[in-house]
Amino acid sequence: MNKENEGEFTTRRRGAELEAAIIQAAWDELMEVGFQSLTIEGVAARAQTSKPVIYRRWPNREELVLEAIRRNLPPLSDEIPDTGELRSDVIIVLNRLNEMLRQIGQETIHGLMSVLTGIPLSELIGFRRTNAMPIVLNRAVERGEIRQEKITPRITRLPADLVRHEVLMTYEPVSQDTIVEIVDEIFLPLIK
Repeated sequence: MNKENEGEFTTRRRGAELEAAIIQAAWDELMEVGFQSLTIEGVAARAQTSKPVIYRRWPNREELVLEAIRRNLPPLSDEIPDTGELRSDVIIVLNRLNEMLRQIGQETIHGLMSVLTGIPLSELIGFRRTNAMPIVLNRAVERGEIRQEKITPRITRLPADLVRHEVLMTYEPVSQDTIVEIVDEIFLPLIK
């Protein structure tokens, strides 16, 4: 090999390194051009790889975008609030969910929902595999704010479900006033 050709042979990325580059490229494309304009071609160019390499790992752009969301947004349970008051803790959790939904964007949420029909809504738009609300509620039980028998799986999911519903119906991030209404007028009366 002569000196002119040396630069042509670079070490190819493989495995986890390549996958991480593709996922980061997908996230960057999503944030820069939005869901509707995101293409596998654009992701491949940004990741400096080929479309077939991407399609071997993800069958379509929606699965790739979903994976990019999973890897780039921290789970809501990373920092579970403990203010000493249930109301404040729930409002903090819902604000974090709302921010996560804002980052993902309504266009992305609706686009994913229209194609990935086999994936639960909670998996697509936040509160995925989180234990934030059960922990917040269990702490409130321990403090004597609420009774354990009032806590059911549906009640536990209710505040986040209502925030997601607002986002889906309005195509807008949920206002602070709406979050407070959800907590004060719907959720707390059901569990006290």
